[in-house]
Amino acid sequence: QVRLVESGGASVQAGGSLKLSCAASGHDFREYTMAWFRQTPRNGRAFVATINFYGDTYYVAAPNNGRFTISRDNAKNELYLRMNNLGPEDTALYYCAAKAYRGTIQYIRPDDYTYWGQGTQVTVSS
Repeated sequence: QVRLVESGGASVQAGGSLKLSCAASGHDFREYTMAWFRQTPRNGRAFVATINFYGDTYYVAAPNNGRFTISRDNAKNELYLRMNNLGPEDTALYYCAAKAYRGTIQYIRPDDYTYWGQGTQVTVSS
């Protein structure tokens, strides 16, 4: 079992940037495909980005492609989400998630992931 703890959420002005982190513990981080999701009352839990176990293959959902970058540091057991040019539409509770998988499929559904953090809040004001 892996434990996930997100951090880095904050209140920022539109156009600003943030870097979210997710610290993993309890199991070999390299065994897991990782992802970021975000949740709002209106849209529920939506896929943001995913990265494979090694960190060399990733996919960012189309609305955020070009503004968001997902990465990981397996030596530090950490996952990251760099977000640039933020807008009010990016306001959400951001979660990291883990799936015990070392293949090439990029999973984008919340139900695909077994382990979740508690979330970190991002609020963007116009």
